[in-house]
Amino acid sequence: MKKNIGMVGIGMMGHGIASNILKHGHALTVLEHAGNQPLDALKAAGARSVARAADVAAQSDVVILVLTGSPQVEAVLTGEGGVLAGLRPGTVVMDCSTALPSSTVRMAQAVAQAGGRFLDTPMTRTPKEAAEGRLNLLVGGDAALLDECRPILQCFAENIFHAGPIGAGHSMKLLHNFVSLGTVALIAEAAACSAQHGVPPEAFVDILAKGGGGGVALERLRPYLLSGDTSSLRFSLANACKDLGYYNTMAGDADSARAIAAAVLGTLEGARQAAPEALVPELPALLAKKT
Repeated sequence: MKKNIGMVGIGMMGHGIASNILKHGHALTVLEHAGNQPLDALKAAGARSVARAADVAAQSDVVILVLTGSPQVEAVLTGEGGVLAGLRPGTVVMDCSTALPSSTVRMAQAVAQAGGRFLDTPMTRTPKEAAEGRLNLLVGGDAALLDECRPILQCFAENIFHAGPIGAGHSMKLLHNFVSLGTVALIAEAAACSAQHGVPPEAFVDILAKGGGGGVALERLRPYLLSGDTSSLRFSLANACKDLGYYNTMAGDADSARAIAAAVLGTLEGARQAAPEALVPELPALLAKKT
């Protein structure tokens, strides 16, 4: 069955999600916002835009949020003219943002009190896979609700994982990004050191790839290390700091070990201070300048 889908957050990831929802024949209403990517192609494909999040919700069976973090999610849901002000009974709110699990649990409760249902559905992969409909989704919430919503999620996801109850999806996203960004930071620091010791980048990459340093993180850094190409990891240092900050908060809330996470966050924050607009692949060069 085709659904009326609403979306808030048409950034680089949200634009790909929106275009795939339209390709699968669902009706789409999006929130007009200065942070959106251009909406021309979506509107040409049939999307409608409205000025208030409440109006998005009032026209939707499912509302998908693709926002920067917890403050934005909370504002869009509970603020004046927000989603909850227009939510219809039974509407499903799916939060694809990266968020603090403690906030997610509170927002899920607020959605339930307003008569809606909630899944946290954060994603991994990049805008390229978003445009191709090949994201990974890490879902927290009721398994039966996930099964009900799976046909919609399959419009833009290749792999859908049930991580556990509400909040587990966002917890797993933070765990994933800690491991992923932590590995990138480790390789970047090693690359900066290798340059100081005369190791050619080609040798550094090839030797790691055939040994213990091989894997996705190295392959994402490879184009930058060899030719200065950042296109394989279009993720800002600002977002990386936000995600690692969230992870450190989550680990602190559970009194979990986080010495490595704190060191990774310190490395990312130092690089961001030196180059506020930089992307994560530029980390090796920024660390080399610090030596």
